[in-house]
Amino acid sequence: MGHLVNTKEEVYRALAERLNKNPIGTPVNEDLLAILYRLYTESEAMVGSKFPIIPMTLDSIAGITGIKQAELKKTLDSMANKGLVVDIPRRDGINYILAPMVIGFFEHTFMRVPTEVNLKEMAELFDKYFQHPEVGMEILGKDTKFFQTVMYENLISAAVETEVLDYERASEIIRQSGGGGIGICACRHKASHQGKTCELNAPLETCISLGEGAEWLVRRGMAKAATVDELLRVLDQTEKLGLVHLCDNVLNQPAYMCNCCACCCGVLRGAREYRVFSTHPSNFIPALKIEDCTGCGACAEHCPINAITMRDDGKGEVPDINKDICLGCGKCAAACPGNSLTMSRRSVLRVPPVDKTEQLTRIAREKDKMYFKLGPL
Repeated sequence: MGHLVNTKEEVYRALAERLNKNPIGTPVNEDLLAILYRLYTESEAMVGSKFPIIPMTLDSIAGITGIKQAELKKTLDSMANKGLVVDIPRRDGINYILAPMVIGFFEHTFMRVPTEVNLKEMAELFDKYFQHPEVGMEILGKDTKFFQTVMYENLISAAVETEVLDYERASEIIRQSGGGGIGICACRHKASHQGKTCELNAPLETCISLGEGAEWLVRRGMAKAATVDELLRVLDQTEKLGLVHLCDNVLNQPAYMCNCCACCCGVLRGAREYRVFSTHPSNFIPALKIEDCTGCGACAEHCPINAITMRDDGKGEVPDINKDICLGCGKCAAACPGNSLTMSRRSVLRVPPVDKTEQLTRIAREKDKMYFKLGPL
């Protein structure tokens, strides 16, 4: 019996080590193993542990695992239904990719209502895992982040309107996608199972997916298909609620646009509570017209990461903006009743990686991970 137990533990540990090879990996510890035990059956863990880094067809994975294709197909379908594997149709058949933890099976677990796991328990396990310093640093990355902040578009001034590029406009990102999906916000769903309520009373269904990612989420029941107009309505609704737009950090064909609250979102909470930043700021920064400022403090109150404090300049309270950490989301300017805060262009503009392949390759190289160049995702 001891031999069987050790063999099972070895299967799950091999899976954990394989997941840690992803560009954004999963540092291996007992909390990770506890998560994997609950999400993967032993046979799924064995298949996952042998998954290559690059997308592969069924017959290639069958050759690697030694499992007959008919049996393997059932296992892969089960894993895809749980969000552990992503299966994307290609001209030469279906390509299978082992889902990373983020963006991956963490989100997929809470973007649905699974019957095979206890979501309260999973919420606590993921929270415990994410609190490990080495896990935070892995998700944080180095120069290339997984997310980019997109400013509220209605704050773009006429002076720079013609200079603003498509990737800086949330509405244009959505229009270029041709439609997508609307799903449950994984972070708010997780928080709800921990007895927490969103401070902004934001609804759950605010997660926008785009392109092939949206098609897969819809096909696997984790999102509802949505037209461009429907996605734009979600965008408008979330801005009115004061949520922050965090988009896939790529120029072309981004896969998602999250609409985030600082109380539930792991990215915003990390920036607010620990000054750990896993999103690039937008190319905008608040500018204060001090003669119009009434010192009401609305900007500081609404900043999602507490980058604004109020100070006495001798004439009254005025906002002090920490531009080194400001995300440039525009919440402060949108909340300012006197329009004394406007959003201006940063002096140095950041351009995201061209596509997902370049993004993941950059992240992997920055971490000195052995990583083969992916085909189109």
